[in-house]
Amino acid sequence: MEKMSRALERAKMLVGMEVDEEVPTESPSFFDDFNRQCTLTTKQRLYGFAICLAAGLACTFLSILVFFNPIKFGITFTFGNLLALGSTAFLIGPKRQFDMMLDPVRIYATAIYISSLIIALFCAFYVHSKLLTLIAVMLEFGALVWYGLSYIPFARSMVSKIFYACMDTEF
Repeated sequence: MEKMSRALERAKMLVGMEVDEEVPTESPSFFDDFNRQCTLTTKQRLYGFAICLAAGLACTFLSILVFFNPIKFGITFTFGNLLALGSTAFLIGPKRQFDMMLDPVRIYATAIYISSLIIALFCAFYVHSKLLTLIAVMLEFGALVWYGLSYIPFARSMVSKIFYACMDTEF
């Protein structure tokens, strides 16, 4: 990239254009520094994504085996969701993942999803309540679906309208 910018500056000088002087930039943020230290090749990113996603899906599906022990179920299901969520950071990078999660379109879905993950782990580790853990996992699953729909244009509004139409019937 640096070679390209130098070549572009030389081309500007040959044509007679003024070369832009470097503008001092802000100090790099934590994520900028983190991204710079964690540069991966495309192949490494794809491997990391695949391994992390496979491990997350495996934990999520294996949580069904311990369904009748809600505490273990809540822990494995939540850990699987965290791994699956973290897998996308391999593809697009942690800074862009964080920025996309905090996008105004999905900030509430992200907050509810992260909160439900924390509540499920709290109920499983500290409260040791099977009922609360199952309720938290159901909330987590609903938040996961809502969060996932936030990445598809108009999906949340469509699901909301369908849900409202189904619930607006008279018996």
